[in-house]
Amino acid sequence: MSAGVVITGGGGGIGAAIARRFAADGARVVVADLDEDRAAEVAAEIGGTAFAGDVVSEAGVAALLTAARETLGEIDVFCANAGIAPFGGEQSTEDDWANAWDVNVMGHVRAARALLPAWLERGEGHFVVTASAAGLLTSLGSAPYSVTKHGAVAFAEWLAATYRHRGITVQAICPQGVRTAMLESTGERGKLLMAASAIEPEQVADALFTAIDEGRFLVLPHPEVAGYYAARATEPDRWLGGMNKLQRKMEQLPEA
Repeated sequence: MSAGVVITGGGGGIGAAIARRFAADGARVVVADLDEDRAAEVAAEIGGTAFAGDVVSEAGVAALLTAARETLGEIDVFCANAGIAPFGGEQSTEDDWANAWDVNVMGHVRAARALLPAWLERGEGHFVVTASAAGLLTSLGSAPYSVTKHGAVAFAEWLAATYRHRGITVQAICPQGVRTAMLESTGERGKLLMAASAIEPEQVADALFTAIDEGRFLVLPHPEVAGYYAARATEPDRWLGGMNKLQRKMEQLPEA
């Protein structure tokens, strides 16, 4: 039987591209999104099933998984793709910090909490986290996004280290700029950082499937991120100096 796949944030961007790629590979796909129309559009395109609603809260995750199991039977792959990127630094509001933490980290935790008992009993399951290169490096202009994407990568690493020997596959997708509505919303400052190397969502999906075939945890649609990640670890002061240089360039741009 073809794999049963659930993708959150599947109504557009990276999530929609991943949904299309899994469907092309023969999977039965549930496309989950807050936007009912977008979820339905992608699901209709790929012959999948739409789920509209919250996929982050404990109740929302439970509703999603109940609906998905009614459609798929077993859930073989769960792609925790939904995410938000509020702008701002340490002065970001308490709500912005809380919402970023809730969506970008705790949504993954709640999904794993609900999925793992059945997966561990079966001895197999596949959990995919859409994180960001910000989770390996940083994201100038958004402290909440950077901090919570680090948390998303850390949780994925923890899952992989804890459950690999029990048949659980975990992968973390860490792209830089991707041509989505989220990138467009970053304005001139985002373009300075990411536009030159931005890729299409379909290239992210391709990178995920290559990593699946090769059995790799870290999915790097921008291969150069590996070098930046190594430099951050081995030469942190030099790396921080380079990032600060970019920050100074950003500060010379007019406010959006």
